[in-house]
Amino acid sequence: MAISLTDSARARILGYLKDDPKAIGLRFGVSRSGCSGWGYRIDMAREQRPDDVVFDSEGVRIFVDAASLPQVDGTRIDFIKHGLNEQFAFDNPNVTGGCGCGSSFTTDADAAL
Repeated sequence: MAISLTDSARARILGYLKDDPKAIGLRFGVSRSGCSGWGYRIDMAREQRPDDVVFDSEGVRIFVDAASLPQVDGTRIDFIKHGLNEQFAFDNPNVTGGCGCGSSFTTDADAAL
């Protein structure tokens, strides 16, 4: 079980942490979204919640709620710049399908629902 960061994602998050003294790490999870089922949620964590699973990626703490973990376990988070655009990108081994516009995804865990 793990969530990992590329060097570029780690650098970006460390910048966010430096700018937000109340932040204690990265909050990563999913919520129902789009036409396929799941969309990623990413934000700065300001507290550890009782159901959080906490991962450490070379000094950056990543907080994942227990309900999201089956959909994101093993994900590698990257931060990419393309021209003037910047965004986080997710290499998630659990994804089995997605919508045409790329805003949501499904996993094998969805088949059990």
